[in-house]
Amino acid sequence: MTEPQTDQTELQTELQTQHQTDESAAAVATPTKAPSWLDVVRAQRKVIGVGLTLMVACFWFIGQVGEWRTAALTAAGILLALLNHLASEHWLGKLISSGEQPTRGSIAAAAFTRLAVLSVVAVGAAVVFWPNGVGLLLGLALFRLIALVMTSLPLLKELKKA
Repeated sequence: MTEPQTDQTELQTELQTQHQTDESAAAVATPTKAPSWLDVVRAQRKVIGVGLTLMVACFWFIGQVGEWRTAALTAAGILLALLNHLASEHWLGKLISSGEQPTRGSIAAAAFTRLAVLSVVAVGAAVVFWPNGVGLLLGLALFRLIALVMTSLPLLKELKKA
């Protein structure tokens, strides 16, 4: 007589476990609120601070030798790279919050589009303001390198802990 009760209890336990698993899967797949631009700016305060510091440093160091146009274009390159960084973070936040599974193609297409626009603007400005326009390309490269280091260090620390 105890067998039917045991089977019924096991069935209830199995159904509850399956229901909990379905709920947790639904919670993972449920989209969350997409971050606003203000949220992205708040999350990237350190990177923005470094970018602004680099822009001031351009005027401080390059401007002191009388190359004010080159200093302004280098600062503009840093600003373009900072805007690209913030746009990337905003796009990534929207992608994560949507709950969709992105494909490699969609990620590559978004990155390629953003970098193509940035490259056209940067190379166009460098050609128009030649030879001082090289400073714009220098600013892009400098900020990209520093932003890469700033975003990689926390990741490396987490990997070291694991």
